[in-house]
Amino acid sequence: MSEHVSDLGDGKNDDPLYRLRHSLAHVMAQAVLDMRPGSTRGFGPPIDTGFYYDFVLSEPITAEDFPEIEKRMKRIIKGRQKFEREDLPIADALARLEEMREPYKVEYARELAEKNGLDTLSFYTNGPFVDMCEGPHVDVTSRLPKGAFKVRSVAGAYWRGDERNQMMTRLYTWAYTSKEELEEAVRRHDEALRRDHKKLGPALDIYHIDDEVGKGLPLWLPNGTAIRDELEKVAKEKEFRGGYQRVVTPHVTKANLYHLSGHLPYYEDVMYPPMVVEEQEGDEKVVKEKYYLKPMNCPHHHRIFAARKRSYRDLPIRLAEYGTVYRFEHHGALSGLLRVRGMSMNDAHIYCTEEQIHDEFLAVMQMHKEYFELLGITDYYMRLSLWDPEDPKGKQKYVDNPQAWERTEKLVREAMLEADLPFVEVKGEAAFYGPKVDIQITTVTGREETFSTNQLDFAVPQADRMNLTYVGADGAEHHPYIIHRAPLGTHERFVAYLIEHFGGAFPTWLAPVQVRIIPVSEKYLAYGDKLATALRNDLVRVELDSSDEKLGKKIREGTVRKIPILLVVGEQEQEAESVTVRRYGEKEQASMPFTQFSGELGEEIRSRVMRRKPGI
Repeated sequence: MSEHVSDLGDGKNDDPLYRLRHSLAHVMAQAVLDMRPGSTRGFGPPIDTGFYYDFVLSEPITAEDFPEIEKRMKRIIKGRQKFEREDLPIADALARLEEMREPYKVEYARELAEKNGLDTLSFYTNGPFVDMCEGPHVDVTSRLPKGAFKVRSVAGAYWRGDERNQMMTRLYTWAYTSKEELEEAVRRHDEALRRDHKKLGPALDIYHIDDEVGKGLPLWLPNGTAIRDELEKVAKEKEFRGGYQRVVTPHVTKANLYHLSGHLPYYEDVMYPPMVVEEQEGDEKVVKEKYYLKPMNCPHHHRIFAARKRSYRDLPIRLAEYGTVYRFEHHGALSGLLRVRGMSMNDAHIYCTEEQIHDEFLAVMQMHKEYFELLGITDYYMRLSLWDPEDPKGKQKYVDNPQAWERTEKLVREAMLEADLPFVEVKGEAAFYGPKVDIQITTVTGREETFSTNQLDFAVPQADRMNLTYVGADGAEHHPYIIHRAPLGTHERFVAYLIEHFGGAFPTWLAPVQVRIIPVSEKYLAYGDKLATALRNDLVRVELDSSDEKLGKKIREGTVRKIPILLVVGEQEQEAESVTVRRYGEKEQASMPFTQFSGELGEEIRSRVMRRKPGI
């Protein structure tokens, strides 16, 4: 269920858990209004973990008040209050809400009546509590479980999600059918908090957001940069083997390029405002040009394709770039690395003939599969997003070419079936220029995120857009098809996911610091430094702990930082030119010659081994 469900519901959701959560939302609102007389209400919908309710409170509520809210809720449940529905004509419904002094409910009721042409609005009453609501609910509060809900958190939320509106207080509450389900949900929540990238990322010195730089513009610290570099290295290797050619494009471009591609004016609301540049042409003429920070790489790649005359023998052409792009996301939507304004994309565009679409699309999906296997990602599925020919706004949303839609959707579907990856088909979510596959991943924090995308474009290359052509075997000019793909999405979102996926304990090949050498005393610093130099010469990311702390504290610090390998060296190791190896998450330690350790480590990094399951 979405967290944006109206508290009026849709009148059709008769799921027992939905009824339970919706009913408990009313019970909690009754408890809160009893504690804070004079408060007014917003929405109170069920969500996938329970429900929330929005209030404008007469006095603040904090976490210290949660036990009292729960106590009052249990008392209400025990009171066997019946849920009774009443349908009122619009005028009477508005009069009731005015009498209840619920201005936000009045506003929403007027909007519902005007937009949907309603004759009546429904209300539910349980005990002294009355709310405008479509339902459904349980018949009596005693059917609600007393030990299977828990007030989770308090947060701020703008009325109707608009920052220009009143800031409300939102109370989130877990709600399940049994105490055991609730306890499992709380356990998962605590684990999610422990792995939250917004907490772990800064704690592990991966990234920093600085107000002097700007909201949503992350600074990658050395540790985060090491992770980025490793991911880029993997991608470059796979793309090189897959026949991709690397390109680099500028961060800014003239506005007309985005008019040609079709992104302006439709994409303008998430682009940084243009820079107006005056340029001298000749002796007197001054020309003003608009330049934009690029929000995507594709138009630039298209101009690279168009820079030379192309033959069908050249196709497919695969152009890849780790391009940095900028999108002026609403500041209320910014969240750690998940949603930012400056991002680097694992981007590429494949220019091909219609006959090549199947194999090229299939190869991209297989590349996704390789990444998932490498990183231990198992909780995912694909959404094959199609156009909807019955959408009344279809001509505004999609390129008007039914034959091309049917043909390309068939080709993509066949490639997905051959790839043997789990997917569902969804109408009405295609890109404006063609069908696409969105890769959906469920994170350890319970969020479903769009991880990456693979899109087929039959429209942008056409003459009325970018007019990209190649000379076919018949000697005539043809327009290529384009596959837009970014298997790792943006570095920002992907690293956020990996921080939570691994709980900050990255496999050795990906870890910011792969080895930390810990001398047992100052006498063995020189030996430790010698080992560090040897490892660094083998391109291992290594640190030497030269502090004068006790051995136990040094080991604890390395463990807290989740460094994969700690090498303890003392008199015995120095004399034998050996090391004692302690691995993160493993109880046993082992002593071995340094040359043996170095060789095994090199192979572990080269083969990108994952020694333990993510997050353990």
